[in-house]
This record gives sequence, C-alpha cells and structure tokens, in this order.
Amino acid sequence: MDSLPPAKRRRESKDGETEASTLSPVVIFAHGAGAPSSSDWMQRWKNMIKEALRAVDVVTFDYPYMSAKKKAPPKAEKLVEFHSNFVKETATKYPGHPLILAGKSMGSRVGCMVASMKDINVSAVVCLGYPLKGSKDGLCPLEKLETTRKKMKAPNELHVIDGGDHSFKIGKKHLQANNSTQDEVEDVAVLAIAAFISRSLEG
Repeated sequence: MDSLPPAKRRRESKDGETEASTLSPVVIFAHGAGAPSSSDWMQRWKNMIKEALRAVDVVTFDYPYMSAKKKAPPKAEKLVEFHSNFVKETATKYPGHPLILAGKSMGSRVGCMVASMKDINVSAVVCLGYPLKGSKDGLCPLEKLETTRKKMKAPNELHVIDGGDHSFKIGKKHLQANNSTQDEVEDVAVLAIAAFISRSLEG
C-alpha cells in the first residue's frame, strides 16, 4: 500500500452528521487477470472497502480483454492507457475528492503504473494480493517483496494475511488453530487498509 500526495479528510455538518463532501475519497478498484469486476470476490471487497473507508464511491471497471473470446490478459503495460483514462474520467465526475487507486493482483500492478504518471494525481494506492497478501501467496514471496519495499520512495505499509493464498483464502485447519474465521481475518485486513488511507489523507 503506497501513500502519495496527501489530501484532506471528511468533515461533519452543523448538525453533527458526516457529509459525503469533497473530503471523502473515491476509490477506483481494478480487477485481477482472471476474474472480472462482477466476480463475487471483487464485489465483496468493493463493499468492504467502501464501508471501511466511508468512501463517496468505489468504482469498478473491466479491462477490454475481458470481453474478448480468449480473455487472455496482455502485458500490464498495455493496460495502462485504458486504466489511466478511466481514472481521469472518474476524477472529472468527482471533482475535489481524493482519489485512491485499488486493485487485485494485476489490477494493482497497473494501478501503480498509473499512479506514477505525471498527469494523474492520487492520494494512495492499495494493492490486494500485491502487496496486501497472504503468507502462502506463491506469486509474491515475502522476502522479495520486502527487498522491493526498501527501495520505494513513497511511504508504504504491508499487511500480511497469515495462512492466506493469493486471494487471501485460508485453510480450515489454520483458521481452527488460530481460533479465527475467514470473515474475521478479512475484517482485520480491511481495517488495516482504512487506517493506512486515513494516515495518508491526514498527511
């Protein structure tokens, strides 16, 4: 999870109720290589993120290859233009709101590329499966990830889901041994995201 230029947070109205003002973030959530934005996983995390961040909206989209017959993803670099255009369109619809780029696996990788563009202004990047990840995620070994994080200039944090795979799924034996449930573990993870975003927006 990377923190980029800070933005302000939410505010309260005169009667004490929280307003969906220009201080609340809008999240652009990109899917991974194998499943579209309509997948159960994406929809579940979309709802969790929106609630935890109290976001004005969590917007999803599908990369063009998802509508093709073979549905084979191209190299991440070839998805940057489409992704960045969607970010710009969303920013236009929500002027003044802090932009958070979130993504699952490949979507988070492309999101990092988009966030580095000069004409894109985002407050933070949240990477699910890279690097918010399970300890049994074979696609991104923790040792290599830690080496990469040390080279990063932007403030960043890592939350590891113990026993989780690339989609954070934890085996029953591991959950029983830790007297926990899948929902409880994911709740802790999304709260870690919310805390990170809060710190990022506070600057």
